Amino acid sequence: MYRIVGTETEFGIISRIPGQADPVSHSIQLIGHSPFLPARQAIWDYENENPFLDARGFTVEGEPERPSPHYNRQLNKLLPNAGRLYVDGAHPEYSTPECSNAWEVVAYERAGERIAAACLEAWNAELGSDAFVVYKNNSDGKGNSYGYHENYLLPRTIPFDHIARVLIPFLVTRQIFAGAGKVGAENQTSPAEYQISQRADFFECLLDLNTMIKRPIINTRDEPHADPTKYRRLHVIVGDANMSEISTYLKVGTMALVMDMIEAQAPLPILELDNPVMAIKQVSRDLHVKTPLKLVDGRSMPAIEIQRLYLRAAQDLYARRDLSPMTKELLVRWETVLEKLERDPLELRTELDWVAKRYVIESYMARKGCGWSDPRVSLMDLQYHDVRPSKGLYFTLERNGQIARLLTDEQIVHAQQTAPANTRAFFRGACLERFAERIYGMSWTSVLFDLGNATIKRIPLLDPHRGTRELTKELLDGVSTPEELVAKIAT
Repeated sequence: MYRIVGTETEFGIISRIPGQADPVSHSIQLIGHSPFLPARQAIWDYENENPFLDARGFTVEGEPERPSPHYNRQLNKLLPNAGRLYVDGAHPEYSTPECSNAWEVVAYERAGERIAAACLEAWNAELGSDAFVVYKNNSDGKGNSYGYHENYLLPRTIPFDHIARVLIPFLVTRQIFAGAGKVGAENQTSPAEYQISQRADFFECLLDLNTMIKRPIINTRDEPHADPTKYRRLHVIVGDANMSEISTYLKVGTMALVMDMIEAQAPLPILELDNPVMAIKQVSRDLHVKTPLKLVDGRSMPAIEIQRLYLRAAQDLYARRDLSPMTKELLVRWETVLEKLERDPLELRTELDWVAKRYVIESYMARKGCGWSDPRVSLMDLQYHDVRPSKGLYFTLERNGQIARLLTDEQIVHAQQTAPANTRAFFRGACLERFAERIYGMSWTSVLFDLGNATIKRIPLLDPHRGTRELTKELLDGVSTPEELVAKIAT
């Protein structure tokens, strides 16, 4: 199973200091305390980035903002694993490096949690108190939502409208195993004691370029971070930020399988939800996952059955192919999770975030004799996502063996320190490891070396499949300076 994929996580940040509420400044302070910064002097290269390009074939009016070099360095930090730590709007954000499969995404996303926690620990230690707290979640409980985005590389030849049409029912219903769980409702939506998804309340239209207002189920940003004549990057903003490794693995893995089906032009479910924006909220409130969703053709179908249609399509495709162990495991896990959800979602309390959180909270309410409106319940909802290993409720479950895992701690540490081997991220990571002090800047698609005498040399990386360990071994062997590397590339 090979597909270029990565995720971006915006973290929530809270100040406990009275009268201090400056999330931008606090986010800059947080990422500046990272102990994992091999090239502190480097800038982020924005040259190939334009968030105003729309996949439907037009450009929205506006000019990308480009910070000054000094402010650029404050906002952007390059990580040894070839990921990016930065400030986006009013949030600290972590982007994984380009990964080659769903398991890698889980490892590098968890590495991001550790990096955020290390930044927080260093900053609070400097302040002498736990003045700040950071959460890996999607809502502050006061009507504000912040993002978690998935990115999938696809050939440019696949029409965007076809991708959108295929994905809408899948994304609306995927939350039944990918939701992070949420107490209450927001954004002036219908009341709920508990929901499957944190993000569902905040989606207001079907397709749009926006990610912060008028949020769409299908985001139309056309910013491939690759050769735009060959590739498109599907920018998925509809998912929750998960703590559970199983939830993240299923969320990204099943999506990658659907991408495979689209690319292979395999038969896919033909169905259209009558009102997807309403349906995504219905599914989020359906804790028994049994409520039928109305289709345009007059039929009704529950979320589990819609997911099964996609699963069967994947099983049909892979029945005609040699299966990798990961693909086989994903298909089995997808089917097993749907079966357990249909029998009783609580069977998944050690696997899925929304079920684990609900089980813990309901157990607490039973002991304390309180209800969903109790402030302590809202606090537990938030504490589940606390990135501090000693404080986070999720980490308590993990330590007590009450949550299933895919990774070892050693694999997460490796992902903090080392770039993935099978994408272009490897080359960026190798440059950071060997030539950190000579790097002027970097982006997903470039490495910029300072060769002295005001000479900056850009090495383009427009193909995410190249720059791998295997493809660059001969190039990097025996090279000890950027000048030697540049000369070798030129020959």
